[in-house]
Amino acid sequence: MGNARVANPRPDLLDGLDPEQRAAACAPRGPVCVLAGAGTGKTRTITHRIAHLVRSGHVAAGQVLAVTFTARAAGEMRARLRALGVEAAQARTFHAAALRQLRYFWPRVVGDRQWDLIEGNKLRLIGQAANRLGLPTELEVLRDLASEIEWAKASMVGPDDYPVVAARLGRDIPEPAERVAALYRAYEEAKNNAQLLDFDDLLLHTTAALEEHREVADEFRDRYRCFVVDEYQDVTPAQQRLLDAWLGGRDDLTVVGDANQTIYSFGGASPRPLLDFTRRFPEATVVRLERDYRSTPQVVALANRVIGAARGRPAGSRLNLVGQRPDGPLPRFAEYDDEVAEAAAVAGRIRELLDAGVAASEIAVLFRVNAQSEAYEQALTEVGIPYLVRGGERFFARREVRQAMAALRTAAAGTPEGELVALVRQVLAGVGLTEQPPPGGAAKERWDALLALVELAEELAATTDSPTLGHYVAELDQRAAAQHPPTVEGVTLASLHAAKGLEWDAVFLVGLADGTLPIQHADGSDEAIEEERRLFYVGATRAREHLSMTWALSRNPDGRRHRRRSRFLYGLIPEDHPAARVARAQQPSALKARCRICGGPLIATMEVKLGRCGRCPADVDEELLARLKEWRVERARELKVPAFVVFTDATLVAIAEQRPTDNGSLVAISGIGATKLERFGADVLAVVRGSGAG
Repeated sequence: MGNARVANPRPDLLDGLDPEQRAAACAPRGPVCVLAGAGTGKTRTITHRIAHLVRSGHVAAGQVLAVTFTARAAGEMRARLRALGVEAAQARTFHAAALRQLRYFWPRVVGDRQWDLIEGNKLRLIGQAANRLGLPTELEVLRDLASEIEWAKASMVGPDDYPVVAARLGRDIPEPAERVAALYRAYEEAKNNAQLLDFDDLLLHTTAALEEHREVADEFRDRYRCFVVDEYQDVTPAQQRLLDAWLGGRDDLTVVGDANQTIYSFGGASPRPLLDFTRRFPEATVVRLERDYRSTPQVVALANRVIGAARGRPAGSRLNLVGQRPDGPLPRFAEYDDEVAEAAAVAGRIRELLDAGVAASEIAVLFRVNAQSEAYEQALTEVGIPYLVRGGERFFARREVRQAMAALRTAAAGTPEGELVALVRQVLAGVGLTEQPPPGGAAKERWDALLALVELAEELAATTDSPTLGHYVAELDQRAAAQHPPTVEGVTLASLHAAKGLEWDAVFLVGLADGTLPIQHADGSDEAIEEERRLFYVGATRAREHLSMTWALSRNPDGRRHRRRSRFLYGLIPEDHPAARVARAQQPSALKARCRICGGPLIATMEVKLGRCGRCPADVDEELLARLKEWRVERARELKVPAFVVFTDATLVAIAEQRPTDNGSLVAISGIGATKLERFGADVLAVVRGSGAG
């Protein structure tokens, strides 16, 4: 740590800070770098530093500008500063600070009327430019193209340089680089002609005003003397350029960050300014915050192992967290045959936590891509657990799904003939479903959502005799209605990126299979793989007490079990843990599943559920099936849920064929787990015995 001439602080201000937090708060004016691990109290530390500087007379509150990356974080910082009696300090996002400054200086710099922000019209402008250039104008493609333009502007790469830079960095783009550059150029021209600004312009134009107009820079620098930057590992070149313009050669700068949590490189973020801070400011005070107050020692130990396996970690990023909370449960690991089973098991475990007193709002299910949410929305719906989707929309609220359902309804009105799955694929081809997934993040997520609709058709076809497109649309409508309960407090479903900066008592990291985490397109790039590892680390460090990690060997119940667990899990799972052997233990038994009539192998999901192969005749007790359906209607009415939430048609058929006589034979039927057994087991067995149940 650098030498410090510290004024005597007011004791009450620094009460409750640990020695490292106190050292950061009391460091002298000048460059200070706080390397703060997850859960180490960085916001508390930097707000106390600002308050200490103000109370010690080093700077006036109105001369402080603190910037961070989200409006939520800026709001939290302002609230904490107010609680410390520091009202006048500014705490804003980079873009909000730039907008305020640009509005103030615009008359002197530009002179004419102030340009408006594009806000909701950006994609329309890009779409118009794309149409003129003969580029695709589908919404998902436009989103990917807009993201690429945003990356270029954040990285300070102009249209002329874009093709070379994109090729050098191997950017994953939906169109050739020259065509993206042409669109970038056309978009900028159209935007400027319309006298509009996008959010990236706020940074670039404010920087230009300060760099090119001496009187503007002098007035700004006279007003603001002290700067604090939170989440400095996520700074982009454009933001760093603006920060340099703010400083104007001065060094009264405090930065806080953790290179282990750099997860926005796709948007231009880089930890390099954080890691090079002491090279730029050799006299800087450096403080390392490693006491983790968020998570139990068990969660902290796992997180340390996750990031400890990273390759090429710079010295400045090697923080080793030390858990400060009492001991908690060990992290859980589990492997499942398919994603449906994984989601059902997660929902069952969430029910256990809720029953144990954990609030629903303190539980989160985190996944790599938003398209993974559908299985968990369905599983939570089936067991009556409310949820909310953060940073995304519920599956049936997504634009592509609503568009697909509208097309399916139109097609169903014509009562087309043919095999259901083929009909659904034919209709969805008209709204963008292709045989192979397209490049680009938004386009791939759209494709995944449409493919999920095909899989629902496959499920209906396997469980219903001669289903029509009308039956399928009715099933979709019923599921959509079930996933739209009144807005209540619920379990959070979120992508790992959307979870940054948040925390919960219990966190489920799901879908941890290679190809999903790390994401498939990261292969071939060591830097991309390491960013995926950091994303896993961010997910693990969101958990205060309960941490669960799960993965599935196949996507569908009847799919080939070709997946393997994420490479990031190796070295984390104890050798004697069941999850380390579950694949070897389960796969042979799956292969040994035999038809109860002919003894032949059972392969398809419905065959396993029914306990007989497709070649053998059905032996459904039709009278029992009718009684089961009557019972299901009554229970669904009592619970105020759709009938399929109680049991699907396929499960009722399996019960009517196998006629279980006890809990053991009932739970042996696929689709009936511990939760269903507890809620409905006695009733179902009573119906099977013929005594009826209400």
